[in-house]
Amino acid sequence: MKFEKAVRKKAKLRLALTGPSGSGKTLSALLLAKGIGATIAVLDSERDSASLYAEPISLPGGVVIEPPEFDSLSLGAPYTPERYIEAIRAAEQAGYGTLIIDSITHEWSGVGGCLELVDEIARAKYKGNSWSAWNDVTPRHRALLDAILQSPMHIIVTLRSKTETAQQEGQNGRKTVVKLGMKAEQRDGFEYEMTVVLDLTHDGHFAMATKDRTGLMMGRDPFVIDESVGTSLLAWLESGAFVPPPQTGMTEDALAAHLAALDDATTMAELVDAWNAAQKAARTANDGAALEQLTQRKEDRKAALAPAQEAA
Repeated sequence: MKFEKAVRKKAKLRLALTGPSGSGKTLSALLLAKGIGATIAVLDSERDSASLYAEPISLPGGVVIEPPEFDSLSLGAPYTPERYIEAIRAAEQAGYGTLIIDSITHEWSGVGGCLELVDEIARAKYKGNSWSAWNDVTPRHRALLDAILQSPMHIIVTLRSKTETAQQEGQNGRKTVVKLGMKAEQRDGFEYEMTVVLDLTHDGHFAMATKDRTGLMMGRDPFVIDESVGTSLLAWLESGAFVPPPQTGMTEDALAAHLAALDDATTMAELVDAWNAAQKAARTANDGAALEQLTQRKEDRKAALAPAQEAA
């Protein structure tokens, strides 16, 4: 082990846009991606809503907004973590520079998402015990986060906020009902993984930074997102020092050994030990594909051991 002088390195963007329905998340994501300038893919779980912005948009006053060209993939239920990971891998293999995931909320609270998976697994395997079911689902959700963080693409994700209405007193003294963006619908702590988190308002589509590692937006007055925001973020990301990426990936022999250890487990305790060693090795090697394979093998072995465990 060796400590070295810390330097800010070139990086890829990890940005989250949160807001209630109608706050402009999809268009804002497209304009941000346009400013970044790379080829754009959209993973669309919002019933092809991104396609509404495939042409210029005319606003009152003669203002025309020109979204970028992009390719899209429509994703329907079930919204399992594995299907999101599969789409991310497909975008990487196709050579896209920026991926917009619109929205990642479905992976959490959509049909077949994590919350629904926990309920189903709890009923099927653990007599309704959701705590035990989370032990099955959390690694699957974590694998998606790893796929996002390790991707060579810039990634922008949108998250729905739980919408709440409230009465506010206007300048004329009259009370009006307004929509408020509340907590984003994803697992607690999701925003910690992002470089920048921007919260959008329903009225006016204004953005405010709730997290900003770049320092470009914190303390800034509310603003409307346009492509210049993406351009400035790209300049900051590219201004870091170039550091050759470390060699990643488990060797074939190491992967085979961990797969065999999982297969050879004869009790749940042995399986837990084998799994802990396997996932640690995959994460240390920064190998998301190996982690997915190991996770599936662990689940298969757990299912095979379950009848014997219940009989005992």
